[in-house]
Amino acid sequence: MELIRLENVCKSYRRGTLDIPVLQGVSLTVERGELVALVGVSGSGKSTLMNILGCLDRPTSGRYWLDGQEISSASADDRAVLRNTKIGFVFQNFNLLARTSALNNARMPLDYSPAHPSDTDSRHHAERMLQLVGLADRMDHEPAALSGGQQQRVAIARSLINRPQLLLADEPTGNLDSRTTEDLLQMLQRLNQTEGLTIIIVTHDESVARHAQRIIRMKDGVIVDEGPPAQSQLVNRAETPGLPPPPGAPLHGDFSQFKNVARTARMALRALRRNVMRSALTCLGIIIGIAAVIAMMEIGGGSSRSIQQAIASLGASMIQIDPADVSVAGVSSGRGGRATLTMEDAEALRSECSILQNVAPSVDCEGQAIYGNRNWRVGRILGATPDYLAVRNWPVEEGDPFTMDDVRASAAVCLIGRTVADKLFGTESPLGKELRLRGIGLKVVGILGRKGANVMGQDQDDFLVAPLTTIKFRVTGRRQWTQSVGASSAPGSGNARSQVYPSQQPPLYPPQSASQAADTPQLVRFTDLDDVWVAAGSPRNIPLAIRQVTAVLRDRHHLRAGAPDDFKIRDHTEISETFAATSRVMTNLLLVVALICWVVECRWQSPRYCIGPLCRRCPPSLPPSQWR
Repeated sequence: MELIRLENVCKSYRRGTLDIPVLQGVSLTVERGELVALVGVSGSGKSTLMNILGCLDRPTSGRYWLDGQEISSASADDRAVLRNTKIGFVFQNFNLLARTSALNNARMPLDYSPAHPSDTDSRHHAERMLQLVGLADRMDHEPAALSGGQQQRVAIARSLINRPQLLLADEPTGNLDSRTTEDLLQMLQRLNQTEGLTIIIVTHDESVARHAQRIIRMKDGVIVDEGPPAQSQLVNRAETPGLPPPPGAPLHGDFSQFKNVARTARMALRALRRNVMRSALTCLGIIIGIAAVIAMMEIGGGSSRSIQQAIASLGASMIQIDPADVSVAGVSSGRGGRATLTMEDAEALRSECSILQNVAPSVDCEGQAIYGNRNWRVGRILGATPDYLAVRNWPVEEGDPFTMDDVRASAAVCLIGRTVADKLFGTESPLGKELRLRGIGLKVVGILGRKGANVMGQDQDDFLVAPLTTIKFRVTGRRQWTQSVGASSAPGSGNARSQVYPSQQPPLYPPQSASQAADTPQLVRFTDLDDVWVAAGSPRNIPLAIRQVTAVLRDRHHLRAGAPDDFKIRDHTEISETFAATSRVMTNLLLVVALICWVVECRWQSPRYCIGPLCRRCPPSLPPSQWR
């Protein structure tokens, strides 16, 4: 009964655009229990044919049956199961694990067996196999302590431990002396005769081939001759005991999965014990890699949080409303060129915009603060209401904030930042002291908490804030101006210069009419509000807050549909999103760098083992000499 049948099998390898044929229409039949020698010079295709017979490779064309099963179209996993259960391999270079005892080398295929034998059964079965090949006293020796013939015997025991139907031997005597070669070949003959084991020996040595029952000769990828050897060398079949059956029985279900996990854990522990130093270095590399990944993630997260805090220091969900600019004869006045915001607008926003939590009107001021013999030009001076501190999320670190009563009474009080306190008062406490601003004495009632620089690098602590009415009416000396621009430029009204310096000469240009004055407003800075600061509560409320503010102000300013706004609304959403996106990119970049370092470290340190045909990591076309 046939075990192997090949029909017109071809195999070629592709190198770039060139196809290199190796097997060219090989047809072959091997009966059960045959001992066949596959003979040919190097490059004749015999090793490629053996790889196909051993399910290590797939033919380019043609068909291959093993034990009645068509193998040519089988998947990689199916071929791996066949290699483990039906095929044994013996190689010229033995392919033993260097730091593993002969016993563990022989039992290795059982760890991949579908029967899932227990650890005790696997050990006992491996001991019987080593006794069978004459290595009962060498079970605990590593390959380096064994001779070449003993190593090949271990490889034979490993190949037979699952009781395969087919044994493939690729140049099994190439590294052995003549006496050991003869002993090994006689052992293979006895196994063939006593157990009916089908054996295919790949060799180029005629003396080795004479031990087979049939010789198949190959040349240039085709079979050129086959038949019995001229002088057969057979041995007595009674000299070798029978092979013991493999331990265990196939398991199914969850228990089978549990046994797989337990077996994998045992293999891992044995590998760790074999290479203590390398295992320690591998663990150290993994620890360093994980630590690097965590560190990079935390650095990226910390930078992101730092940016978010810097944005938050400008004010939690803060929106700033400014007057719009005005253009006269094509020249833009820039920010604040028109006086369009009033205290009534701020009150309307407070009462009509439900989404807003705080509304703080403000006016700007410039000047030099003086205390004793020290002076300092403050970076920013602001007149505002107490709600401004809530909008900016700016606590008073020492002292007390001013109140609405101070705003109504135009009280001469102020709050200063840490930079102003250090420049004017040094180590002296500024609380209760009076500084002078543009000739007006202001009592310091509180010191603001330190904020540091903002995202633009400006010192936020170089700051002085006082009640809005104090800055507006006492420090800057302005009053609410209620007349329109057109009225101020009405005919015959005259300007201040003409009144101070009257002239008897007639005007060079005729005065403007009321309609002309309305069409060309003068660039006059009114004493209305410079800004209105509002807090939306959270970033997700900002779009709704902007819509409500826009609707209220356009209605109050009587703007027609389609007319441009006479105010500008600014928020920090774009700044926050830009910095957040930058932070995410940097975090991802650091993470990728750390992961690359980790992968390289793990790949460099991790031990690599392979048991040839029993391992699924090696590609099918990889020759045995390159198994890792």
